[in-house]
Amino acid sequence: MGRNTKTAWRAAAVLALLVLDQPAARAFSPDVLASVVSVLPEWPATAPRPEEPEGSAVAVLAGGYLATNAHVLGGAKRIRVRLHDGRLMDAEIIGRDGPTDIALIRVGIDLPVPEMGPEPALAAPVCAVGNAFGLDLSVTCGVVSAIHRTGTGFNPVEDFIQTDAAINPGGSGGALVDARGRLVGLVSAIFTKRSDANIGVNFAASLRLVMRVVADLKEHGRVRRGKSGLRVEDLTDGERASLAGARIVRVTPGGAAAQAGLAAGDIITALGGRRIVKASDVSGAMYLHRPGEPFAVTVLRDGAARIFTLVPKP
Repeated sequence: MGRNTKTAWRAAAVLALLVLDQPAARAFSPDVLASVVSVLPEWPATAPRPEEPEGSAVAVLAGGYLATNAHVLGGAKRIRVRLHDGRLMDAEIIGRDGPTDIALIRVGIDLPVPEMGPEPALAAPVCAVGNAFGLDLSVTCGVVSAIHRTGTGFNPVEDFIQTDAAINPGGSGGALVDARGRLVGLVSAIFTKRSDANIGVNFAASLRLVMRVVADLKEHGRVRRGKSGLRVEDLTDGERASLAGARIVRVTPGGAAAQAGLAAGDIITALGGRRIVKASDVSGAMYLHRPGEPFAVTVLRDGAARIFTLVPKP
């Protein structure tokens, strides 16, 4: 064996060890499968049927509560779920939230709730667990491609984790988990450009948004939205040559924004600790806060950064 060949073999061996040491390459823990179910809606004859005949859901609260997508349920008045071991049982629809496309259902047994994980980092390994094409639960893995995606056109309110893990029809409502099996998101949308093929651009609602919505659905049957009393728009192309953010174009007299000291013309650059680069970021960040819950808003006014505290009204 020549010197170059030996060097090449050594390099390949080192590379293999490095790859095998990565979390995504380690054995996937099947424990999370017990927390995910296939969703089988039953629609009235007059109700429009969703494109996917089946979907997915994941346990998020003790007591048999599972999160899924509102579009998975469609116009169904009755649904059943299929557990990972094949058992079938009825489920109750607790509530739906249209703006986020998140819904809460409940089954009569206490399914294990996976550990909740932190917000994943870019390029972190993740796996999607769901009922792709109604074939029952399967697992696909990839990485986090982006976080805090908004303005994708799927929902009025978005806070998406983008991933290249393969996701197909029927996977909606499934679990996005990190390398330790911790839940980090709710699989929600496939960016297919009118094709059924997975092209590596898929979205999961962030865990923070999911838990904010399901907590309200469980407690009130609907999401209690705070009123900010402001309206925003995107900056012009010329302004974006040197700035990023969203301009306040209207402040409701006596509203929360006015009481906070915000004014039309202010450019929001951060909200609740989140960077704002476009108008759709504002609705996503705002939705995370309930009425009466204060949060900081950083704006540019006359070229200077200022911080205000906004308390959304009921």
